Amino acid sequence: MKGKIIKLLKDSGNDFVSGQKISEALGVSRAAIWKHINVIKEDGYEIEAISRKGYRIISSPDILTFEEIRSYLFTECIGKNIIYYDSIGSTNSKAKELAEIGQEHGTVVISEEQTTGRGRLGRNFISPKYKGIWMSIILRPDIITENISQITLLGAAAVQSAIMKMGIKTSIKWPNDIILNSKKVCGILTEMSGEINHINYLVMGIGINVNLEEEDIPHELKDVATSIKLESGRYMERKILIANILNIFEKLYIEYVKNDNINETIEICRKNSNLIGKEIQLINRGKVTTARAIDISDKGELVIENSQGIIEYVVSGEVSVRGIYGYNK
Repeated sequence: MKGKIIKLLKDSGNDFVSGQKISEALGVSRAAIWKHINVIKEDGYEIEAISRKGYRIISSPDILTFEEIRSYLFTECIGKNIIYYDSIGSTNSKAKELAEIGQEHGTVVISEEQTTGRGRLGRNFISPKYKGIWMSIILRPDIITENISQITLLGAAAVQSAIMKMGIKTSIKWPNDIILNSKKVCGILTEMSGEINHINYLVMGIGINVNLEEEDIPHELKDVATSIKLESGRYMERKILIANILNIFEKLYIEYVKNDNINETIEICRKNSNLIGKEIQLINRGKVTTARAIDISDKGELVIENSQGIIEYVVSGEVSVRGIYGYNK
């Protein structure tokens, strides 16, 4: 009910909507409308109410509900169903729970904060309230299991392109991190449920440090993590950034899954790579080797030249990659 009222008010623009009109449209009493309006105000909406005119929205809070994102969203499927939380342990964990009971492809779980957010290799992911983007997308792609690592590249390319669309130049640390001024601002974690030859579902978790302040970054992470606001000096509207990510991701996803074409994604990852041309460290089952990153293959593998001068192809998930210079976690 609350969402329907917000939609009616937003659709009216600057015009007032009478309580009677809302009552008739939603089939509830005007007293019930008044109660819902008060709840909406408590959520941070500034609503003007004038007798015999009705209600109109003066300003909206910076929250990531579907009602706030929908006007910027142009997808056919991805993000058309948003499940919103004020606080949650982990959006990936919740998305997996929902996927297990049949939640539809393209559903996005968003929370204003995570209390037990996770990154790769079981690391904690700091997720303070109202300052970042913490979301997970439920996907049910018809692809072979050995290609799921390419889905992570789609996510990285979408986030990279969306941030750059808003005027900030970032780079991609293959395969799943977005870097700004040599520090991490985004991590992507893709998890799968399936068998050897069949994917039941994928959950892609995306965590972005958007408007975090200095005090939000733990002391032990200050050398490796930052936020878009800290590095650019600009406050960024999270709902527009989310919509941009989902719009771009769906385009890349459809091209990949329906047309078996990952060319645009690979080109974005190559052009904005944080690793190509640099010395890197590969960590595989505790063993550390040094190599030089020379390219990203047409299949999304990291192409390296090892210490013996031999060209090798590294698949995402097989090893952990660290840059010797700058961000290295």
